[in-house]
Amino acid sequence: MRLTGPGIWGPPADPRAAVGVLRRAAELGVDLFDTADSYGPEVAEDLLREALHPYDGLTVATKAGLLRTGPNQWHPCGRPEYLRQQCELSLRRLGVERIDLFQLHRVDPTVPADEQFGLLADLVAEGKVAAVGLSEVGVSEIERASTLVDVVSVQNRYNLTDRTSDDVLRYCTEQGIAFLPWAPVAAGRLAEPGGPVADIVARTGATPSQVALAWLLQRSSVMLPIPGTADAAHLEENVRAAELALDLEMVEKLDAAA
Repeated sequence: MRLTGPGIWGPPADPRAAVGVLRRAAELGVDLFDTADSYGPEVAEDLLREALHPYDGLTVATKAGLLRTGPNQWHPCGRPEYLRQQCELSLRRLGVERIDLFQLHRVDPTVPADEQFGLLADLVAEGKVAAVGLSEVGVSEIERASTLVDVVSVQNRYNLTDRTSDDVLRYCTEQGIAFLPWAPVAAGRLAEPGGPVADIVARTGATPSQVALAWLLQRSSVMLPIPGTADAAHLEENVRAAELALDLEMVEKLDAAA
């Protein structure tokens, strides 16, 4: 998402640097890349193909279900014919015969949910999609979708300061569904001087982003954060968060802070 132009619209100022960030991520051992047809739109998928195709040992996850009309403008569109069209276009842009993980970017409230979930099941049955995920959903929507198609992942906003999806995370943990929190490094006031993140930074030498990611990784066995960046140094910083172990006292302090 961060590899596109301002407002997640158009190409990046330096496409070569964007390709370099993607390749560096793979070199560092990152093996899942999360994108969407709406990032650019189309720009992010094109960059992924240029950088990483044929994706040996990698999983590429993309999404459909949001229309773009300009910078920072997003509109749900869950009409089955539209989702099918976008799946076909993503297959072409990514240069694959089957998408590893195809996620419904938003459930469109103007279209019966079963029609949207049913289309995802059709794409799996046709061999165009290997696995299905949902984004920004509640437990009831996951349960409803699961009556029609196997849901393997959920992508909701979740971080130190936004835990409104705690019930969804609990459900995913119990059911063995991967939970992909977006905006995972947000720490807000918790990272200010005197705050619990700042305290852990001082004690460990880690960065606030690393503390935020380490907290997520220790919160659930199904947690798979997807921090985005267009900067190689920031990428390397994020990856090192996997090496940071927070002790029980630190975790409890962060748990209580928000």
